Formats: sequence, C-alpha cells, structure tokens
Amino acid sequence: MENILTKEEIEALLSAVFEGRIDPEKELAKEGSGVTNFNLFSNDPNKGFVPNMDIIYDSFIRYCRITMSNRLRKIVDIKKVGARAFKFDDFLPTLPSPVCMAIYKIDPLKGAALLAMDSTLVFAIVDSILGGSGKMKMAGNNRLFSSIELRLVEKIVKDLLGDMEKAWAPLQPTKMSLLKMEMNPRMVNIVPPEYQVITMVLQIEIENTVGEMMFAVPYMTIDPIRDKLKSGVQFDLMAVDPQWSFRLSSGLCEAPLEVSVEMGHATISLSDLLNLTPGDMVMLDDASRHGELTVKVGGIEKFTAKAGVQSGNKAIQIHRLNKGGIQ
Repeated sequence: MENILTKEEIEALLSAVFEGRIDPEKELAKEGSGVTNFNLFSNDPNKGFVPNMDIIYDSFIRYCRITMSNRLRKIVDIKKVGARAFKFDDFLPTLPSPVCMAIYKIDPLKGAALLAMDSTLVFAIVDSILGGSGKMKMAGNNRLFSSIELRLVEKIVKDLLGDMEKAWAPLQPTKMSLLKMEMNPRMVNIVPPEYQVITMVLQIEIENTVGEMMFAVPYMTIDPIRDKLKSGVQFDLMAVDPQWSFRLSSGLCEAPLEVSVEMGHATISLSDLLNLTPGDMVMLDDASRHGELTVKVGGIEKFTAKAGVQSGNKAIQIHRLNKGGIQ
C-alpha cells in the first residue's frame, strides 16, 4: 500500500518547514537530481564489456587446437575459462609467477596486446617439442625460463598469432606481428596503468598436463569495431570450421565416376542384329580414322585420347581436354 502521512506527521512536517529546519527546494532537488558519482577508472568488471568478443576466441580455439596438436604431436584440448575487464595496473598482479609473455601488434588497429602463459604450459610445450613424454614433474620448475626455452615457445606463439589472424578475418582483416617476448610483468607497458584491458583465460590441456593461456587486449583497440561485434549472429555464421573445406574436398575426391571410351559408332537394322553370328564383323563409322577417341566421364565428353597398350593391357593416352567438358 502507498504510504500516507498521518495528521500528526503532517503537522510535524509543516512545523519543521515554518521553523526553517527543512528547506523544501533543497529536498526536492535531492529527490529529482538523479546524479550519482561515477569513477571512470573503476575496476567494475562490467565496464568495458565488449559483446560477442568470445566469438573470436571460439574461432581461435578451433584453429589453435589443430595447430598445437600438429606441432606438438600430442592431443591438445582447449577450453574457455572466462573473460573479464581490468584496469591494466590491476591485471598485471593477477599473472602467475613465473610467466612467459608475448607482446604483439594488431594491425591496422591501434595499440599492442598481450599473450601470457603460465610455467606449467611453457614447460609442457618445451617438453613436447624436445620429444618428451609429456609426464614431466613440475616440482622444481618454478624458475625463470632459459633463452632456449623462450626461443622454442616463441615459435609456438607465432603459430598462435597466425591462428588469431584467421579468427579475426571474418570480422576485421588483421596482421598479428610479434614485438617481443618478456618474463617480467613490470617491463610490460602496452597501455597506461589506468586504461582498461579485456582479458580472456584459456585452459590448455596437453595430454595429462593442464596450463593456462591469457590474452589481454586494450579496450581502445577493440572500441572502433564494437558495432561489428554487436552483430554477433552474422559473425558467427562466418566462423567456418577450418576442417570443413578439407573434408568436403576429400569426400569429392572419393566420389565414384564412370569413365568410358568410345571407339566409334555403327548403325544396323534389327534384322541384321538378330542374324549376327560368332565371327561376324561390324564396321564402325570413320569418326576415329585419325586414331582419336572420345573419353566420357559421367556420360559427358571430357577428353580426347589415343588408343595403345601399356604393360600388356589396352590403354589410352589423354591428349587434350575437350571444350565444354567439366573443368
């Protein structure tokens, strides 16, 4: 029910107004102002949210799963853990220690982005590249990475950036270029500390070893293409399975086709056909007097060939593709 002042409350309110203890104009201004404090640099996880950004990472995961499995020759599974917006200064302390970081440029968009891997993932990648069993003990590996290990991981990072280019391609053609590898978070400065970055954490499982990969992209980098990201349905339709074209071409190559070679033609009456006996000869038209035979594929003239013998078997040698044939 709606609150209604009693007679005593009304009299007390009027008395406060007459005595100057309440200023009606100030009270009305407070009620209708609607002004609230807003911190532009707050760490609100909803601030800086970019809709449908996860669609890009879905495409990246499909490409990356194949790339890493082929490169490491092990079964690799990738899952999204979650996305969040941070102030860059608040994001750096969330990185594990030790951490391997790759700073890369996204042309033609402005700014640089960050890719980070924890030590578990780094050592699993190095172990797999060097032919290890993948069941390495992580105890004692809480150390900085050697230059050789960084060099090996750098090759994987370049492959991952190529996969990220493919994931971005339906939305915005980009060129991902690696700027440098780094181990010290204090040496990373892709944006000023108070600027927002959009992060995504991926869980990478290499057989029985599970590590994490983190992406951090500045909000100012994504902001110019926010309108494109909002049309997530159309973008999702363009995210094509990278194996689809391979499976389609493989299936087409296995499709059976009938191939026939015509030596010539002959027209005879039904009575002559009925009177044929073993040893009779049927004279063909002189269409093949130059030795050229017509090869049909699926009932359609495709090639012109010449007859011959190969390894004791009757054969033909293709000379040219007929005009109007299937290309």
